[in-house]
This record gives sequence, structure tokens and C-alpha cells, in this order.
Amino acid sequence: MKILTIDIGGTYIKYARMSEEMDINSRGKRPTPQSGREALLDVLEGIYEEEPVDGIAISLPGIIDAENGYVVMGGALRYNDDFYLRHALYQRCRTKIVLENDAKCAAMAEAAAGSLKDVPDGFVLIFGTMIGGAYIHSHRLLRGRHFSAGEVSYITTVRNGYPDQDVVFGNRCGVPRLCRKYAGRKRLDPDTVDGVRLFHDAEAGDEIALSCLNEFAHEVAVQIFNIQTLLDPDRFAIGGGISAQPLFIDAIRKNLKKLYGVCLYDIPQAEVVACKFQNDANLYGALHCFLQDKK
Repeated sequence: MKILTIDIGGTYIKYARMSEEMDINSRGKRPTPQSGREALLDVLEGIYEEEPVDGIAISLPGIIDAENGYVVMGGALRYNDDFYLRHALYQRCRTKIVLENDAKCAAMAEAAAGSLKDVPDGFVLIFGTMIGGAYIHSHRLLRGRHFSAGEVSYITTVRNGYPDQDVVFGNRCGVPRLCRKYAGRKRLDPDTVDGVRLFHDAEAGDEIALSCLNEFAHEVAVQIFNIQTLLDPDRFAIGGGISAQPLFIDAIRKNLKKLYGVCLYDIPQAEVVACKFQNDANLYGALHCFLQDKK
């Protein structure tokens, strides 16, 4: 059996054709359409038609009713709000289609065969255009009554603020915000700065890059601290392309250590690791969801 696994991000669509044994046979990448649903469906149909497959497994942002193939809210792609995506795509691609929230996909992959396999409770944070979150409790994915358990992107980050675009966690600590901050301080064209450029400069010792990364990691560490006190998971797994950067994981750990150092209370401390599947965690998780689906 060959499954087309698709990870729809706010900026790019990554896809791979995978076997039931989770081997990747081929892969590709396309820009995510920003104009609307029809353009998205056109791209997905085009990927599907490249070669025969036995089904489609989709990871995507937002609040997802996986059982009904329905996007309650589209996250970074708001044109998907209130959209029966599975039904619409099935009209073009007559095959079995399974979809799930991106971070929940990653969490299922990590719990099944990755960095959370040996713990009962774990929390996954996926850093991309925004931030995906998912909670594994007693080895099971916690979805919540409204399918939004673990949706950390909408945490308000300032004490007297409102949950607008400037203050929610997903925008403040999405990778694009980090890159824009660095571009601004270096007086660079923002279009020329991505995560690869920033970490290259940080590895080379650029003080502005290191300062931006440390500030970013501090904000991430604060929210990990908060989630740890609330849910007490055994481990946090960090995913997304940025998770492949040891500097990022180390910066989070160092900032967490500082937070615990000044805390007046003796509380459990969060363990932070990189996702085993890193930037492919959503693809592996989507496949896992497909194989678990008995319909």
C-alpha cells in the first residue's frame, strides 16, 4: 500500500508517498496557496494525480474535527474556516482521505515511535508559521470536546492585553516573527531572511542573531513553564524545521533553567527534547492517523 501524506503549512505544502512501514518513497514541496479554498484544492488534486496511491493522509493547521473531515477553524489558513475539506477533496480525488490537526499528527507520531514513546504524558510544540500544540495523556491523544485541546497558538502573552495578532503566542513565537525581528535589527530585506539564514548567522557568532534567538527562546520557555505547571507532562518534544537546530533546543533549556532558578516554589521541571521526526513529524503522524482509521 502506498499513501500520499500531505503536510499543509501556512507557507508551504510538503508531501511524501509513504509505505505502511513508514518508508518515504518520494517527496515534494509546493507553496501554500493564499487566495482561497479552490486554489488549495487545485494544488492537492495536482499532487494526487502525479502517481497512483491507495489513499491520502493530511496534516493541516487549525481546529479539526477529524471524524467528519471538517475544519472548524483554519488557523494560519483562515479561508478553511467552516469547511468540509474531506468531502470537497473527495469530489476530485476518489480515494480514502483522512485529515487531522498538524500538531496532533506530530504528537501521535512521537508517541507511537518517537521521543514520547517511553513516557505516558507528553506535550508537543511544533514551530512553523504559527505554533501547533498537542497533549498526549496516558499514551492517548487528548482532543478535547471542541477538538482544540493543546491549541497553544492562542495563548495571550501579555498581562493586560487582548488576544489579537500582536500578542497571541502563535504570532509572537512563530518562526516568521523571529526572522522579521532579526531582519529589522540588521536592517535587512525581510524577504531575504529565513530560519536557515538566521541560524547560519547565529552559528557564526553574530551577536544580533544570538540576541534575537535568546529573546525568542525566553518567550517559548515561559509558556513551557506555564504548561508544565498546568498539565505536568513528563516531557516536551519540539518539532518543526527549527527543531533541527541544536542552538534552539539549548536556548530553550537555558532559559527554562533561569526561570526555575528564580521560582520561589519547588515545582516539577520540564524536560525538553527535539522531536525524533523533526520537520517530518506531521507527515509520519498523518500516516499513523490513516493507518489507525478503520473506516
